[in-house]
Amino acid sequence: MSEFATLASPYNMPAALHGDVDLTDSSAQTRDRALNQFLASVELKAFKIAQAALRHEDDALDAVQDAMLQLARAYSSRPAAEWKPLFYRILENRIRDMQRRRTVRGRIMAWLPSRAGDEDDDESDPIQQAPSPEPQPVRRLEIDEAMGALEKALDELPRRQQQAFLLRSLEGLDVAETATAMGCSQGSVKTHYFRAVQALRAKLGELYV
Repeated sequence: MSEFATLASPYNMPAALHGDVDLTDSSAQTRDRALNQFLASVELKAFKIAQAALRHEDDALDAVQDAMLQLARAYSSRPAAEWKPLFYRILENRIRDMQRRRTVRGRIMAWLPSRAGDEDDDESDPIQQAPSPEPQPVRRLEIDEAMGALEKALDELPRRQQQAFLLRSLEGLDVAETATAMGCSQGSVKTHYFRAVQALRAKLGELYV
């Protein structure tokens, strides 16, 4: 996925939609601009995290958009320093909701008669990452192989280890922010992250992690 143009911009809306806000208030306008900039800065990383968990592009887009809307509507008045952990906490809750619905749907479908040719293969769609500018073919192959190996190794991690690694390494959250996003203690974050790094290094080597 070379660009993130498929995600609508729910964050690009007036502050009046966030509550009873007077648009003539310069502080409200400043806060609204800051929120727009924050959401624009996290959308691509959030999408990658959601897609790694859900393995489905449309579901990942929905999860990120829902999380953006909820943050804008419910938490825009909170200090800007709190937005990142709050956003990722909302996103993780949304991902879990989608995963639970999939589980329930799967149980229901198991009781229904199957139809030939009706399998849904969307779940197996890989993460699309197209480096830009376009590298030379040999370098592109090396990049694709490295990313493929990393994605496969991440898929094999337990969910909590995967969360901790993606939030700490991809998004750059500190331990306290990651704990807020994951809804666990800072000690648990450190444990999950350490185990994830050890597992990835065992599979991929020091150069990858």
